Amino acid sequence: MTRKFENKVVVVTGGTSGIGLATAKAFSNEGASVFITGRRKEQLDAAVKEIGGRVTGVQADMSKLTDIDRLYDAVQQRHAQIDVVFANAGGGEMVPLGAITEEHYEKTFDTNVKGTLFTVQKALPLLRDGASIVLTSSTTSISGTPAFSVYSATKAAVRNFARNWILDLKDRNIRVNAVSPGVTDTAGLNELFGNGESAENTKNYLASLIPAGRIGRPEEIAKAVLFLASDDASFVNGVELFVDGGQAQI
Repeated sequence: MTRKFENKVVVVTGGTSGIGLATAKAFSNEGASVFITGRRKEQLDAAVKEIGGRVTGVQADMSKLTDIDRLYDAVQQRHAQIDVVFANAGGGEMVPLGAITEEHYEKTFDTNVKGTLFTVQKALPLLRDGASIVLTSSTTSISGTPAFSVYSATKAAVRNFARNWILDLKDRNIRVNAVSPGVTDTAGLNELFGNGESAENTKNYLASLIPAGRIGRPEEIAKAVLFLASDDASFVNGVELFVDGGQAQI
């Protein structure tokens, strides 16, 4: 390991599984003090144990502003500043137009858009000048998917946060970038596709549409996040980095 994040303080929301967990582990392995969030205590405790190193778990639902405050209170008790925020918490369900409910709309936008907005805004007093913010968008931000319009709209909003926030934060030299994963092999994806054989069949079909010939792994997305957060990306600002095996480019 290069220990690129030695003595850095990193916040990863939605860090108990999938991309968030893989990214928190990668930051920890590179020497960072990592704070992760998760809604379920049992899952949060298991993730903290798996990540190891200097990691702190904060039980929080990032769609709730009081929980976001609790996260940053926990950070402030141990550190004077934050070097990286990876606003990753999010999710969605497949609901076609005609069946979309107000509850589905509000839940998805509250988690993916409201949660991302206030995760970043409430971090500002603790973010050091020159810090890095990475947002989780999705290839759905630029491509259509049946029965996924609400989720896709939230991810388009997240991508555009990056475009605008680099202007709001330019005087502090804080970079804001978005990582847009394609189909990635996570527990959340399996659940979205119905688990079991149904999920495997869907993943195999989607893999056939990807130029790389397979779906992604969480660890591959994590490497892209660490690049965007690192000094190696010091002149990379406001971009959407697709990590999708080429699917969004064809």
